[in-house]
Amino acid sequence: MFIQTEDTPNPETVKFIPGCTVLEIGTADFENAESAWRSPLLESLFEIKGVSRVFLGADFISVSKDPEASWQILRPSILGAIMAFFSRYDSVALKSEQQSETSLVDSSQEQPEVVAEIKELLDTKVRPAVAQDGGDITFERFENGIVYLRMKGACSGCPSSTITLKSGVENMLRHYIPEVQEVQAIE
Repeated sequence: MFIQTEDTPNPETVKFIPGCTVLEIGTADFENAESAWRSPLLESLFEIKGVSRVFLGADFISVSKDPEASWQILRPSILGAIMAFFSRYDSVALKSEQQSETSLVDSSQEQPEVVAEIKELLDTKVRPAVAQDGGDITFERFENGIVYLRMKGACSGCPSSTITLKSGVENMLRHYIPEVQEVQAIE
């Protein structure tokens, strides 16, 4: 098995591409080792000293490290854990409580047609580009002209995520949807 790695705009996160399906549906973001029980892959990755976060996409795994850890030391261990997992399993099946964009509750039904437009633009124009960098961006709600989005994976904590949100996503949404006045990230 050959696993590609790609650096992301976030220096603390690397994208690992195993060349097969990682998650069948949605994405999942794991911010700490306490959530590792949900998959043998997560358990293996969080056992590696220096791994601080794991994000699973359809065909990639983004791994974030502690600032003091070295990618030169971490990469071989992470590659080994991913290879060992995929030599036994076809994809990651998470035990209950699966987090994905399809399970998010949308509390912004005051303007359902505007929300539908926002989600459509995010799904067609923004999310594919963000996935290229090893992350995801999901819609949380739309209130009083403000779109609230959650950054995941490599995008979470990335130094350039604010620029991406304000210069890219906010400008695009405001251009196509006059009701949108601002975009804010939710941590």
